[in-house]
Amino acid sequence: MVLGTCVAALAQTPTYNRGRTPSAEEVRAWDIAIGPDGKELPPGSGTAKEGAKIYARECAHCHGPTGAAVPSGAANLWPHTYSGQGRSPTPLVGGRGTLDTDRPMRTIGSFYPVATTIWDYINRAKPPKEPGSLSADQVYALTAFLLYQNNIIQESDVMDAKSLPKVQMPNRGYGGK
Repeated sequence: MVLGTCVAALAQTPTYNRGRTPSAEEVRAWDIAIGPDGKELPPGSGTAKEGAKIYARECAHCHGPTGAAVPSGAANLWPHTYSGQGRSPTPLVGGRGTLDTDRPMRTIGSFYPVATTIWDYINRAKPPKEPGSLSADQVYALTAFLLYQNNIIQESDVMDAKSLPKVQMPNRGYGGK
C-alpha cells in the first residue's frame, strides 16, 4: 500500500527540462481559426469564376466536376484517414432542405451555418496532400465557387474579409426538428 502511494505521489510531481514554451510567433502561426464574424480573415479576395479553375485543378478529381456527385473510385484517391481504410469524399453541393428528412445531406448548401467555416476548412485542410498550401486569394476564390455552386451567391460576387461573413447561409439558425 505504501509503495502504491509513493508511485501515485511521484506520478503527480512536475517534470522539468521537457519541451519549451512556444514563442509568440509560433502561437500566432497555430492560431488560424476563423470565427463566424470573420475578424481573423486575412486580406485577399476571389470570385467564383476564379475558383472554378482552381476547383477543376485541385478538387474535381475527388468531389466531381461540380461538387454535386463524387466520382466512382474516389475513395481510392483519398486513403488518408485515421483508420487507414480510406473513405469517399462527400458531395459539396446540393441537399438543401434535407436535414429534416430521412436522408439528410451534409453539404455546404445544406449543413454549414456560416460561410467563414468553408474558408477556414479549405485553408486548413485542402488540398489533402498539401494542406494549407493555397494562398488566401485561392481560398477566397474556392469558397466563392462553392457558394455559387450551391446557389448562395452570384457568380460575379467578390468574396473577401468583409463580404464573406455577411453571406447568409441557408442553414443559419437551423434548429432541427
